[in-house]
Amino acid sequence: MAADQTGGTVVTGRAHRFVTTGCLTVLIALITVLGVVVGSLWYRHWHDGTVNSDRRDEAYASILKQARADADDTVRALGESGATDADTLTGVIWRHSKAPVITYDDSSRGFTATARRFTEYEEKAIWGGGPVRVTRCFVVIYTPGAGRAWTSRVSERDDAVCRPATEIDGLAQLVRKRIGSMYPEDLTKAGVRKALDPLGKQRSYDVRSVVREADTVTVLAVLSTADATTSQCYRVARPADDAIPDSTTAVPASSC
Repeated sequence: MAADQTGGTVVTGRAHRFVTTGCLTVLIALITVLGVVVGSLWYRHWHDGTVNSDRRDEAYASILKQARADADDTVRALGESGATDADTLTGVIWRHSKAPVITYDDSSRGFTATARRFTEYEEKAIWGGGPVRVTRCFVVIYTPGAGRAWTSRVSERDDAVCRPATEIDGLAQLVRKRIGSMYPEDLTKAGVRKALDPLGKQRSYDVRSVVREADTVTVLAVLSTADATTSQCYRVARPADDAIPDSTTAVPASSC
């Protein structure tokens, strides 16, 4: 009987050691697999971060390159226009830059255009990803030289510098849509004011004139930011007899 008990104890011990060894083997295997998974995820995260950083830098560089190219195109257009009046030159700058705020300096006879620019890049991520928009704020100064020559200086500024211009741009688009949707018979100074400010409480719109010439109605209005720190005169033109928002334009003007 004692021999049987001893034999049973030995078998039980061996079985226990076998189970223990097996558990350790499984545990080591699980730790190894987990380590490989964590390592792979960490590498993927690091790799995606590096790729995204490179793409973001490339996006910023492309915005700057385009801003300089547009400034060069604007300089050529200013020279080729042969214009000398501030209003016409303001229109030339807007057509090439789409800057919502363009100011004129009487002393230097130069212009300053302020605008945000943006582009997108495709972000990589373990889960998700997708397009990401990046923006930069630019102030471009256009200065006349001898004859028809013009020069430009492109400066990148803090995003806060462009916030008023972005707000003005939003107002200009709203004005364009509302005036473009008005009934022809309502295109009077009072009618435009009511369309832009139905409650008469807004200070963002100051309608200066509404002129009907042939088949076009032209509205001059000063658009101002909510804090009244930045204003820009806009010329809004639309067909006199048809309410067609897509045929309505809103372009900065040198004065109202």
